[in-house]
Amino acid sequence: ALPIYDVSGAVIKARQFHYQPVASHVHPFLVDLWDAVRTQSGGKLVVSVRANNDGLKASHADILERVKDGEIDLYAVMGSLLGDLSPAFEIQGMPFAFASEQQVYAMMDGELGDYLRNDLAARGLYALPGGLMENGFRHISTVERAINSADDLAGLRIRVPEGRIFDDTFRSLGALPLPVFVLELRSAMAEGRVDAQENPLAITESLNLAGVTRHIALTSHMWSGFNLVANPDFWSRLGTDLRTLVVRNLREHIGRQRAHTMKLNRDLEQKLAAGGIKFTRPDIAGFRARLAGGFYARWKKELGATAWSLLEAGAGRLA
Repeated sequence: ALPIYDVSGAVIKARQFHYQPVASHVHPFLVDLWDAVRTQSGGKLVVSVRANNDGLKASHADILERVKDGEIDLYAVMGSLLGDLSPAFEIQGMPFAFASEQQVYAMMDGELGDYLRNDLAARGLYALPGGLMENGFRHISTVERAINSADDLAGLRIRVPEGRIFDDTFRSLGALPLPVFVLELRSAMAEGRVDAQENPLAITESLNLAGVTRHIALTSHMWSGFNLVANPDFWSRLGTDLRTLVVRNLREHIGRQRAHTMKLNRDLEQKLAAGGIKFTRPDIAGFRARLAGGFYARWKKELGATAWSLLEAGAGRLA
């Protein structure tokens, strides 16, 4: 059903969907964000946060259509999952492009982020400025096979999220990428439907994947985060004062979320190793070499000259 609004404008009720569990590095900070907005707005804006997409078994593309249509007001989603709508957003998952989280924030809160948000707005979704949450640099987790070099990816059945850049990256590296819905990932690994998955350590923890993982290769092959996107009519309806209030609170609570998740990802390496997972640190030169040929050339053409130049201006030349 469509969200119910008080047509007098006295109270606006909305729903914030995200696809992580309640016990995650996402949910508590979204709850804090919207609790603060509710309090500071005197109850004029009330946003309920729905973990695990409120049990909705739908693809990200379907949920994004529901946001565009106004059935869902707000969604937290990885940039690559916006790629079908706004191809430029796949740039957030460009492999081996980013050196640090701080570099990502500077670019995505700055000129490159403005470019992406404007492109998305032209296609029917509004990305909140400063609304990029941290997920972390991604590593390869395997059920049985240790990954010591790019050669070890040959034929590896690896679960990847929706998004063409994930599929292209791992095919280019010699693996066999398979899409599996994130909430079914643990069972897919336990049942042997996939040999591996790739995610930040925070996801390994929040989805309880340690029990089906023997090895983690610290490849840091991609950075990932969650963009807060909104239905444009909903955002417009808030008016200037409420929009300003939301953006002010985004800076505080997204800042807290980023700091928490960076520390969490670093601390989890020691915790997961103590639990029996074996870590490797592959030489990523071999990974980069496999992408240096046609991969970056394809994606430069796909993303467009403007987005690519903004990427290289902040992250350095990719070749």
